[in-house]
Parts: sequence; C-alpha cells; structure tokens
Amino acid sequence: MASEQNLSSFIWSVADLLRGDYKRSDFGKVILPFTVLRRLDCVLEATKAEVLAEKELREAAGLNPEPFLLKKAGLLFYNTSPLDMKRLMGDQDHIGENLRAYLQAFSPAVRDIFESFEFHTQIDKLAKAGLLYLVTERFAGIDLHPEVVSNAQMGTVFEELIRRFAEESNETAGEHFTPREVIRLMVNLLFIEDDDALSKPGVVRTLYDPAVGTGGMLSVSDEYVAEHNPQARLVMYGQELNAESYAICKADMLIKGQDIRNIIFGNTLNDDGLQELQFDYMLSNPPFGVDWKKIEKDIRKEAQLMGYEGRFGPGLPRVSDGSLLFLLHLLSKMRPAVDGGSRIGIVLNGSPLFTGGAGSGESEIRRYVLENDLLEAIVALPTDMFYNTGISTYVWILSNRKPQARKGKVQLIDASGFWQKMRKSLGSKRKELSAEHIEEITQLFGRFEPAEKDGKPISKIFANEAFGYRTITVERPLRDEAGNVVLGQRGKAKGKPQPDSSLRDTENVPLSEDVQTYFEREVLPHVPDAWIDHDKTKVGYEIPFNRHFYVFTPPRPLEVIDAELKQVTDRILEMIGGLTA
Repeated sequence: MASEQNLSSFIWSVADLLRGDYKRSDFGKVILPFTVLRRLDCVLEATKAEVLAEKELREAAGLNPEPFLLKKAGLLFYNTSPLDMKRLMGDQDHIGENLRAYLQAFSPAVRDIFESFEFHTQIDKLAKAGLLYLVTERFAGIDLHPEVVSNAQMGTVFEELIRRFAEESNETAGEHFTPREVIRLMVNLLFIEDDDALSKPGVVRTLYDPAVGTGGMLSVSDEYVAEHNPQARLVMYGQELNAESYAICKADMLIKGQDIRNIIFGNTLNDDGLQELQFDYMLSNPPFGVDWKKIEKDIRKEAQLMGYEGRFGPGLPRVSDGSLLFLLHLLSKMRPAVDGGSRIGIVLNGSPLFTGGAGSGESEIRRYVLENDLLEAIVALPTDMFYNTGISTYVWILSNRKPQARKGKVQLIDASGFWQKMRKSLGSKRKELSAEHIEEITQLFGRFEPAEKDGKPISKIFANEAFGYRTITVERPLRDEAGNVVLGQRGKAKGKPQPDSSLRDTENVPLSEDVQTYFEREVLPHVPDAWIDHDKTKVGYEIPFNRHFYVFTPPRPLEVIDAELKQVTDRILEMIGGLTA
C-alpha cells in the first residue's frame, strides 16, 4: 500500500478542484469531513447487507433496532441507508439530496460529527460551484478499507491533513494545535514512572484532556502505550469548545476505534461534560492568557457554593488569565491515592509561576499545590515553540502518588536551551525539540538529581517550602508635629504607639526562616522604632524559575570596552572625513 504521505497527498490533490472557489484556509472544511465519510463508508462495507436485513427484521417486530444494528456492524456506529459512496456516483443529478439522505442514515454520534463540521453548508457550497459530484467522485475512488489502511495509518493520515490545514490557516493553528514534539515530551514525562505498570498484559488506563482540540495529546499517548505494550489499552476522554476541532477529534477517535461518547462538546470550565469522573492520566495545553469574563458568574458561584467540594476551593486567578482554572479542574479529576492516584501534565505560560502576591488567588492555588505535595516537576521549554506565540512556556508535572524519593520535593528543569532551528518557520514556531532533546529531558527527569550542562545548571531539586514566604507588615510610629510618638487613647490600642500608614512597608520572609530573626537582622538596624503587625501576616507561594537558573556573567574589563569604543569612534571620524573630502 502507498505510504500515508502518498495517501494524504492524494487526498490533498482534491484541493486542486477547490482552488478558485475556496480560500486555501477553507480547504479543510471540505477535505476533512469527506475523508471521514469515505473511511466510515469503507469500514461499514462488509456488514452493510446484514445491517439492512437486521433493520427490516427488528422494525417488523416493532423493536428499536439500534442495539441490534450496532451488534451486526460489530462497531460503535452504523448506517441504515441502502446507498454508499460508490452508489451515489450512479445518480449525478440528485447527488446533493442523496448525499444528505446517506448522512442522515448514520447513527446519532456520527451525525453529530458532520453537524459540527457544518458539512451541510459545504454540500450547498460545492453544489452551487458545480463541484459536489467531482469531489464526491474523487473520494469514492480512494480505498480506505481497514484491510488496506490500518487504524494507526488512518490516524496518521488524518493528523497529517490536520497539520497541513493548521499551517494554511495560521491565525487559528495555535488554538487547536500543540506541536507534536512537545506532546511527545509530555507523554514521556507522564508515563516514565509507570512503565512497569503499563507493561502488564491487558492493563486498561484512562486518559483525559479538558481542552482536547483536535485530539493530538490523546493520539500521541495512544501511540506511546501501543508501542510499549500492544496488550495495554488506553480509554480516552476529552472536551472541546471549538466546534470544528471537536468534530476533528471525534472523527479521529472514531477512526481509531475509540468510544466517541467520551468526547464532549462545550466549555469545560463552566459546563463539565464528564462530571463525577476521575482519570489515571491527564494531559492538557489550555489556551494561554485567555480571560474568563464570559463565564465569571458560573465560576464564582461554584467557588462560593461548593468550596473544596467543587473544583475551585483553593482560590480563583484574576479574570484576565484562566489557565490556572484548568489546573484546578484537572486536580479535581484525580483519583484518590488509595485507588491508584493520578498523574497530570499541563503546559502553562510564565504567569502562573509568580503572578499575584501573598493571599491572591494565584498564590493560594500554588500554596494548595505545594502544601499538598502535588507538584513533581516544572520544565522550562525554549521560546518560539508554539504556532501562535513566541512566549516562554513551562510543562508542569503533577501527581498525588509521588515516588518515595520525590516526596516533599520539586524538580525544576531548565530545557530552554534544548532546541534546533526549524527548516521552515510555521507562524511563531521557529524552534523544535529533536528526538535526542526529548530523550535528554526525559532522562534528567527520570534521574531526579541536580545536573549541569556547559557549566550552567539545568536541573535543580528544592523542598516544597523553598517556594513559600510570609509577607509581614512593618509598621512605624505616627509622630505629632513636635516629633513625639502618638499613643492610642482607647480600647486595645490604648497606650500603644499608633502606626503611620504613610511609612507602612512589607517584607517577604522565606518560610524556612524565623520571622523575628529576619526582622532583627534586616529591618531593625535601619528603623529601630519599627514593629511587626502580626495580624496582617500572609503566607504566599511563588516559583521564580528564572532566578533559580540565573548565572551571573561578569562584565568585560573597562579597558576592553574603551578600546572597542575608540575603534568605532575612529572609524566614524574616518567616514566623516571621507564625506567632506
């Protein structure tokens, strides 16, 4: 059989038919649903006659035929139309209505895919342009039968097409698309500690992505498990807000033989379609820095009414960036450690590491994560790794079943220097991880020890409390015009110096240090009349990643800089002299 590349090139050749009538960025709206349709058409071919006979038999007996039809088809879907794509070719004049009737005869879950693709709109558009028969004929001519193209190959073809379309419409690529090599790294980090468990025959594990996009995270995880243990099975779940991405993901899962009832449409944060469920593994690349104003009312309501019984007990981040809401959502889906626990991999931008002072929503979320010993590691990725942004990104690995050696500790890995330049930039993506880079980062994580490369630290281990601090409020006395300290007149304040709010200051004291010792060393020598208002003390947590990996480079000697400046100045004078000569 031709390679997947050839097959996707052949499918892509349909684009030649569409040129002129469709924008390049819209080719996918036709090609993806037609590819799915032809695949399903070929998959159902063998049982078509039996399914039709069964339908007649059960309906005559006054029974709901659905369970019987699924059994006859031996799949999670069926089609009850006497038509198929080859037969559609026999009636050129009625191609539109026949194609619609054929689609309508699929089981509801499949119809939902084509509705999310808005396939009926494309049928109208193609018919109007006089292209519907030509395009349908082109697809009817490809053999996508499972004996010719396996599920794995079909999945690869489908992903290849999705990738090409993502490149064509760069403005939306990043929304639906995480670079393959980033997912591979995340999958490696997620599964590395469980390779033994995953190698047992017949093992079944669940995997969930709350911002599933086109399903890339699920697909790469599936490949990993199949490669390491063909007897193991990963049951995949996901939810997606964008209708087209949802349709693509569902179609991809269907093609791979997964139960597509586990892929839910809608906004995970205010309408969790998989409530009550918990998962072994979770992976996600939620949108960076997207505000949650539209759903603020629902989120605040859940936080107030349900507290820790709901998802948002630890705190709420600022409305301008909802990425930590996804983290809280994932934490709520963890299996209790006594039932085997869970592991999570999530890509976040820099702000969740340090935004928000002590007592803020972000700090409280970090506090919850660290005080409950849920964070295993954070890996800094190179910049320019994603299609729609060049910013710094970080992979967080979390677990409520840490191996003994990791308990009470966090590993920070600086992999920002692990990259190679891409031959061709895709949107903002100019760099990629090679297979060797992925392997090296995975090994650093697996070894769980401090490490250096080229004289610079790349792996460091910290105690959880190293990221905690107390913000203390330092007060100084209010003085009257004569310079005397003003004392309180009544109640608890009576006889005590009154604070001057204009001189009020705060200090951050590491959790590992005694507050009084710090105060006596750092504050009192400068302001001997100061005191701490202990009632205002707050605990905060931040992870100043870059500070921990900063290596001081001494400036060059002054004489070297002077000599260079003199050279440049002499050259400028020479050039000016040349102009006036």
